[in-house]
Amino acid sequence: MDAQKVDMFIMTNGKFFESHQVVQIRDRLISLDDSKWSFIQTLQFKDPTISLIVSLLGGSLGIDRFIIGDVGLGVGKLLTCGGLGIWTIIDWFLIMDATRQKNMEKILQVL
Repeated sequence: MDAQKVDMFIMTNGKFFESHQVVQIRDRLISLDDSKWSFIQTLQFKDPTISLIVSLLGGSLGIDRFIIGDVGLGVGKLLTCGGLGIWTIIDWFLIMDATRQKNMEKILQVL
């Protein structure tokens, strides 16, 4: 894989991953064959900032967890009104990392 293409991908999508994961992603993308490159470019990642905003506005209903794909946790938050507010407040600090982790899982499925 062309290093310039990989670096452009990292610059464009680096905010969707934790900083220590970017090096691992770059190394794996460079060793990737060209046949999977078009599929990699079409992947849509969840924005951690949007997840935080949704969590602040609708976190007690579990909307933030539904958006990132944690349906079980979303249902749990919905039924308990965000764990009586406690779970909602905790998620304000954890949702961005959870979103980045889901993005990492998504790209590792392809790599």
